[in-house]
Amino acid sequence: MKNHLFCFVQKMQMKNHLLNIGILAVLIFIGSPGCKPSPSPLILTEQSQAELTPYADTRIDTLNHIIELISQGGSSGIIFKGEWDLRGYNQLQFKVQNHDSVQYLQMIVQIQEELKKAPINARVLRGTMTDQLYVGPGETKNVKIEFSSDVPYPEVDSCFTGMRNTPYSVNEHYSYSLDLSKIQAIKLLARRHTAGMRYSISDVMLLPGKRAESISWMKMNKLEFFPFIDKYGQFKHKEWPGKTHNDEDLRQARKKEEKDLAAHPGATDRSRYGGWKNGPRQKGTGHFRVAKIDGKWWMIDPEGYLFWSHGVVRVTTSSGITPLDGRNYYFEDLPAVDDELGQFYFTHDALLKPYYTARGIDSTYDYSSANAYRKYGSDYKALYADLAHRRLRSWGLNTIANSSDKAICMMDRTAYTDRIEIHSVPIEGTTGWWPFMDPFDPSFAETMRMRLLAQKDQLDDPWCLGFFVDNEIKWGDTKSLASFTIKAPTTQRAKIAMINWLQKKYKTITTLNNHWGTTFGSWKELRANRKKVPTAANGDLTEFNKKIIEAYFSTVQRIFKEIAPQKLYLGCRFAGSNADVLAIATRYCDVISYNIYRNDLQWFELPAGIDKPVMIGEFHFGAMDRGLFHPGQVYTENQKVRAQMYYNYVRSALEHPSVIGTHWHQFSDQAATGRFDGENFQVGFTDICDKPYYETIEKIREIGYDMYEIRSQVQQLNE
Repeated sequence: MKNHLFCFVQKMQMKNHLLNIGILAVLIFIGSPGCKPSPSPLILTEQSQAELTPYADTRIDTLNHIIELISQGGSSGIIFKGEWDLRGYNQLQFKVQNHDSVQYLQMIVQIQEELKKAPINARVLRGTMTDQLYVGPGETKNVKIEFSSDVPYPEVDSCFTGMRNTPYSVNEHYSYSLDLSKIQAIKLLARRHTAGMRYSISDVMLLPGKRAESISWMKMNKLEFFPFIDKYGQFKHKEWPGKTHNDEDLRQARKKEEKDLAAHPGATDRSRYGGWKNGPRQKGTGHFRVAKIDGKWWMIDPEGYLFWSHGVVRVTTSSGITPLDGRNYYFEDLPAVDDELGQFYFTHDALLKPYYTARGIDSTYDYSSANAYRKYGSDYKALYADLAHRRLRSWGLNTIANSSDKAICMMDRTAYTDRIEIHSVPIEGTTGWWPFMDPFDPSFAETMRMRLLAQKDQLDDPWCLGFFVDNEIKWGDTKSLASFTIKAPTTQRAKIAMINWLQKKYKTITTLNNHWGTTFGSWKELRANRKKVPTAANGDLTEFNKKIIEAYFSTVQRIFKEIAPQKLYLGCRFAGSNADVLAIATRYCDVISYNIYRNDLQWFELPAGIDKPVMIGEFHFGAMDRGLFHPGQVYTENQKVRAQMYYNYVRSALEHPSVIGTHWHQFSDQAATGRFDGENFQVGFTDICDKPYYETIEKIREIGYDMYEIRSQVQQLNE
């Protein structure tokens, strides 16, 4: 018995000894330099973890890790500031609830190495990882944003230029060039909403874990990665449904589409011009006009049928042009200049050509036209033009919108619009796509007259709806244009007009000085002034700002009605404006046009006192599941969701009493490597190889074939 007890005690002592050795070994291992304990989750809504500040004058209220936000304008959000090493973390999580019953919440998430002002849009920015998402009206969404593994060959990433998003932009991310060891800011932002937008953000935390493995092409060195664009203009390192691998694929796609077009010949209730043949007929004038009927704005086609403009921008073979300057090594198998495909070094989009010239871009290649040549042969222009009209009718569209090939427009088969841009003497200091042109300078009226007369064959064409003049002018606030004018050179005609106006108002420079708190010695000295004036002058700046706007619209309208009295002045395609601009534009434009990149138009309304027809000049949705690196202005998860978004947007426009049409931007995808400004959006009805995105086409047909019935039913409900 004693021997058994002795053996038992010895065994227990040995087990304890081994256990102690094991514990010691673990402690030694944990304490070794090569091993770090797993970090704890970081809850950013805890005051000890981050400093919380509002973005863009957002009103915020924090209670129990829930942040309530109320916007004061068109953008809003919160910024978490701190000093974090996130190498042991693999994702950011948070919950967002949209309290608005009408508007979608378009969100941008930015994680930054250092706190800096970054544009609230989705594009590559060094040292910033950007992600985007949207939350529907009344929806609550749990968001998870995963971090990627470190890029093994940053020298590849550093070669990317001239693209809004690069091949390293995957899974909705817009940059992987981020050092997670030194993060200073995490921003949860929203954009494109009205003032008073309410939403809440909660459970904001960084979770530890192993990061996801990089995509295959992000593991390639420079020799393996470049060139990354194939001869068709597609990303060569990825596969997706519908990708073109050879010319036979193009021929088969052509056969497939011909069967689809034959099976869908178009809506049967259309007039010659695309109007509503079964609707109440009005007086025909031989040209398009607008009229308000039973509380709802309509266009009236030349034969008197009610017309709603369902269209698409940039119907041309030249939608996929990309700059080559300094980037030839991106592209595989570029043809020789004297090759039959070498002609596409020289084709261009007529409206956009000046944008390339202004940026000093010398060399380009037109992939979309080259692919049309491969697909249709040497007579590709004529065959593409005929197909464009057949496509539009089959798809339920009735308008070729601006920036399209003039030869296609002038075939007397589909109604169309065009766009004029006035490039004259600008007001110094103004910015935008182009500076704001000085409407007091004689060159402004002269250029407008010249541009309109250059469209002479369209002025009497009954198929032409009318003309937009300019695009997305940067109007600024209610004193911006005058603020630039008062410090412009002495030769600036707008400044001369402003000084003359001030002289009439104040009579003497002393009186002006008393009002402004300035010390100008004479009117000549004021005219020579090149500096910002005191805030006491804001009232006068605001008043003269209206005169600048008035001069702009009144001059355009006067020449328009003089030269093209039968055509509609379709406005300037607002992408931003202010109350003064809208009030003045309403007096001179036949139609107010907006480029609105939102999920739908349920929220849209004109300011009180304004009752005009509205044209949507641009909108679109895109995804990143078809080989391009950027989804465009409004992100969607995939092609199916994109298609449904199209339907929802157009339906909301049809249901709006002021909206008389929507024009999608654009007919075909942009080049994967970007156009003159880097836009490389997946926003076409067709891809770079002229293959339709059938998911979207199905939904275009669904809304397009029924659009007059939908609008008339809504009208009956409103009566």
